[in-house]
Amino acid sequence: MAGVVLTQNPKLGREYCAVTLQFWIPFTDTSQTPLVRLILHPMSMEIREYGPREDEMGPPAFDEESQPLRVDTFEFDDGHTPTISKPRLLPHERWLPSARRLFSRVRNISGAVITWLKGPESPQIQVITPLLPSVQAYPVRWLNKTIPRRQHQLILLAIFCLCWMLAFGIPLHLSAAGGRVDGAAGPIQYLDCADSFWLRGNGCGVDGNECRPFNGSSFAFRCPGNCARVQVLNPYHVGPEDIVYRPLVIGGPVYRGDSFICGSAIHAGYVSDLDGGCGIVSLIGEHDDFPGTPQNGIASVAFDSSFPLSFTFATDSRVKCGVKDLRWVLLIVSSIFTGLLSVFTTSPSLQFFTIFTALFAHVSLVSDPSGISNRSTSVLPELFSNFVGRLLPATFSAAVIFRFCVQRSLQGLTAQFEKTALWLGGCWIGALSNYTFDWVPISRLTAHDLEQQPGAKLALAMIMVVLTAIIGQQVYYFRLEGRLPRYLALYGTFLMAIIISLALPGLQLRIHHYVLALLLLPGTSMQTRPSLLYQGLLIGLFINGTARWGFDSILQTPDALREDSAFNSPVPSILEPVISLGAVTSNITLRWAPPPLSSLIDGISVLVNDVERYRAFFRESPSADDHFTWTRRSHETPEYFRFAYVKDSKSLDYTEAGTWSTNGSWSGLEQE
Repeated sequence: MAGVVLTQNPKLGREYCAVTLQFWIPFTDTSQTPLVRLILHPMSMEIREYGPREDEMGPPAFDEESQPLRVDTFEFDDGHTPTISKPRLLPHERWLPSARRLFSRVRNISGAVITWLKGPESPQIQVITPLLPSVQAYPVRWLNKTIPRRQHQLILLAIFCLCWMLAFGIPLHLSAAGGRVDGAAGPIQYLDCADSFWLRGNGCGVDGNECRPFNGSSFAFRCPGNCARVQVLNPYHVGPEDIVYRPLVIGGPVYRGDSFICGSAIHAGYVSDLDGGCGIVSLIGEHDDFPGTPQNGIASVAFDSSFPLSFTFATDSRVKCGVKDLRWVLLIVSSIFTGLLSVFTTSPSLQFFTIFTALFAHVSLVSDPSGISNRSTSVLPELFSNFVGRLLPATFSAAVIFRFCVQRSLQGLTAQFEKTALWLGGCWIGALSNYTFDWVPISRLTAHDLEQQPGAKLALAMIMVVLTAIIGQQVYYFRLEGRLPRYLALYGTFLMAIIISLALPGLQLRIHHYVLALLLLPGTSMQTRPSLLYQGLLIGLFINGTARWGFDSILQTPDALREDSAFNSPVPSILEPVISLGAVTSNITLRWAPPPLSSLIDGISVLVNDVERYRAFFRESPSADDHFTWTRRSHETPEYFRFAYVKDSKSLDYTEAGTWSTNGSWSGLEQE
């Protein structure tokens, strides 16, 4: 049996059709009657004029012979009714419609997102409407009325800046000028907050010979203010314990020789943490037993053994300091100067560059100075040299910041008092971050510090939450102004640069103050009240970072970031000691196992009471470098021993402290 079906595709037009021939061929030797179909694919047909078509001539007349035959009218011998199967689809015909629908959805969603990112058709430029506009505009109106000519205003500005230089420079000179302390023989020696008589990292050599003399010396010193906050940022050995994130002050009133001198002077009460001070310090040689006491805001560390160098402070009432740290007086002077300038000027460039220079000078010379030579007697020339050297590159960066960030925020702004409170106030908060953010438990934004500093991870999480909220707010305003796509592209570039920096082999990325400010400042380039505060705060952070530390590299080697922290190196394995007790003197002999990687280890170093007492190199005298003997002449104090391998004349990580107690017993190290 056969059938013919003629179909037309309306999408292809009148000239395209398809012919399907269907054959039902019964087979007597099977249980089914297969269907054989022949499909003639659409082909082009020549268009000719044959007159009107039948469907255009109205309903056709019924023709019984032209009707298709019904299958159910046929009789089959095998009793089976033929089934007509659907045509099979090719593989690509199955998933192509779904892919088209998915692509259409993605295109619609992406189009909607792009349309949203572009913002409204009419950009809504943000402009601050002043609160009490007549009051905020009064200073500028009064100045223009009193001194209407521009030339006279420029002369007034020059006189104003000169007055600030005098009011700032004279107290600075008085506070930093060389002088003498009554009762001292020599001139004042200026100290940094972290200065001590003992060098870090075994810098004093075996037996401390590089740090002599240990006694018989004294001098007048001068400490800056705010030294109580200076702490050790990596674990530091003090007898059986390691201290970290606390001031290095050991003992009192006699202090161990590696203590911070200024921190010890604050602890002893001879120097004020608020404004510094001066006094006389004397070296008194070896001393036993340094008790730990909380005093004047500093809790000193206890050490119950001996140390070859110690010092104390003169208690003579005749000792008087002729100079003082005037940082708080200078802060008032600089605050008044910058505040008046902000209130009386409407020029963005004048306000920005003048205030930028004033704050940079204040941080470099007063609030957070750096680069002073150890025990210098002429501190002001060194401070001014550092200030000029760091100001020049910072000014170039400031010009870029002004062009792309600050100008849009301050241009046309007439809210003089709001601008001063938000923008200038934020600048001062950021510039004085060593005071304003000192409570945040994040000393350095590195993975090592975040891991070991208590509370650092929680503080960072809270900062990220606040930062995310601020970013969401700024994104909303950028969208209203129609500038969001450009800034998303800019921050995409920043993100790509950070990813590339993280991927560089042998280098680690370190985000400094000034880097963080430069990354976030473009997101504040609009005129809203929150943006003024954020922008001022970031500019202050940039000033604090560059004025204090300069433009330190953002890519540093692991050794440079490590400083005096652990190497994560193997430590020596100490064997059972041999102890010989005597009535007057006692001996202890300590042996160690051979190093695991002798080709990578040069020698061994031994600390006794945190002083290097022994250093030997294996390949120079292999027969004598497997033990160390120490003789004790006093049985009243314990002895603490630590061991480390040496590589390239540098001591690697030391072991935990082993204790030789006063009763002669040994403890604290696992013996093999």
